[in-house]
Amino acid sequence: MKHVIGIDLGTSAVKVLLVNQHGNVVQEVSKPFRLIHEQVGYSEQDPQDWVNQTVAALSDLLANFTGDPDSIEGISFSGQMHGLVLLDENNEVLRNAILWNDTRTTKQCEYIYDVVGEEKLLNITKNPALEGFTLPKILWVKEHEPEIFAKTKAFVLPKDYLRFQLTNELHMEYSDAAGTLLLDVANQEWSTTICDLFDIDMSICPPLVESHAKVGNITSNLASATGLSVNTSVFAGGADNACGAIGSGILEEGKTLCSIGTSGVVLSYEASEDKDFQGQVHYFNHAAPNAFYTMGVTLSAGHSLSWFKDTFAADETFEQLVDNVQSVPIGSNGLLYTPYLVGERTPHADASIRASFIGMDSSHTRDDFVRSVLEGITFSLNESIEIFRQKGKKIDTIISTGGGTKNDDWLQIQADIFNATIVKLKSEQGPGIGAAMLAAYGSGWFSSLKECAEEFLQIDKEFKPIAAHVERYKALYQIYQDVYKHTKSLNERLVNFR
Repeated sequence: MKHVIGIDLGTSAVKVLLVNQHGNVVQEVSKPFRLIHEQVGYSEQDPQDWVNQTVAALSDLLANFTGDPDSIEGISFSGQMHGLVLLDENNEVLRNAILWNDTRTTKQCEYIYDVVGEEKLLNITKNPALEGFTLPKILWVKEHEPEIFAKTKAFVLPKDYLRFQLTNELHMEYSDAAGTLLLDVANQEWSTTICDLFDIDMSICPPLVESHAKVGNITSNLASATGLSVNTSVFAGGADNACGAIGSGILEEGKTLCSIGTSGVVLSYEASEDKDFQGQVHYFNHAAPNAFYTMGVTLSAGHSLSWFKDTFAADETFEQLVDNVQSVPIGSNGLLYTPYLVGERTPHADASIRASFIGMDSSHTRDDFVRSVLEGITFSLNESIEIFRQKGKKIDTIISTGGGTKNDDWLQIQADIFNATIVKLKSEQGPGIGAAMLAAYGSGWFSSLKECAEEFLQIDKEFKPIAAHVERYKALYQIYQDVYKHTKSLNERLVNFR
């Protein structure tokens, strides 16, 4: 039996999946990372931690693998987006990586608009200037650490650095490059306009390749350290959301994904780059060939639920926490939650807004609060779905992945608020399985990623919207949308007290 490996380089851990020709996960190994928070708003990691933990995970996987290492034909990657890794002339790391959730670059984002202009930036990059993206981080280093910037000969994103350490080959692929604000998304090339405007030498931008492209083989040193064969091909991989889309079968028009992790994502397939969302949602190159995807983001989706659990039910499991939500009626007995714990991304790019419980009274129980958190998270994700629908997209079926699939009551809430059929897959490995699918496709197992998806992915359950619930939630959703407008100025005034 032939195999491939999907490596999912996340923010808190690396997950390595060994997958056979039928899409079955034969083994899974996960290793954690540490986050470095030197100041408020700073979020960094040591890239060597990624390498060390990935090598450890691969070593564990091969130690328990009874087959021939040569049967592992390919490896590919999914990676956390936007993170900045700076390399010198010897491809040595110059500083800690600045991650996607680092918020130090507000002034640099304002500077980007001053220099480029919002309309021109959207025309080239299809995305607004946000703190999470890579260009603002480069400009921050250029301003605050000029001695490091002067030594910079290349920048890469997290998974690209990890792949370099496995192959000694330096590349970036389009789905991750689209999140840098340096890529001309429509033309799939680095933007000379953006680089020139900020006096960035384009030579620091690595060669661009397709996500399924073979970029090298495992080095002999890596093979010795892990037990892998030097014959194992390495494929470029994709951004975590693009790989999550592949791993959920979002590979043709009309397919939409709702993924609830720490943050929440609503992602929809786009066959071309010509739709105009005025920067309301992200517009990225897909890891599937010649395709794109649009994406809205809720910053504190699963994080809202984990915060509530850690604060009010630390000794309970998530299953215990949500066990009684079916006993609470729609609207949580008049209690409404907005999930802005760390600000918001879609549709409000607002770093100052904060979460609210509205409508509390002494009759409310913990179960009311739990259901209101689930409903609030889902309302926030629905704002992205509404943007897509307003632009003419038909969304009647949504693949749900992540923490939102762990409870059937929450899946029904999604069906009712989204007014769409919610599909739960049998084997849900998200970005890791998407990376494995890129390796399988790159290895020639299938003629297309769609053919691969037909073999690898199967439906477990479907949840249909209930008409009476849909109407009830439509009324509540209007109130939910008003909360942001009425609390925005209050939260801006509270900033100095945080």
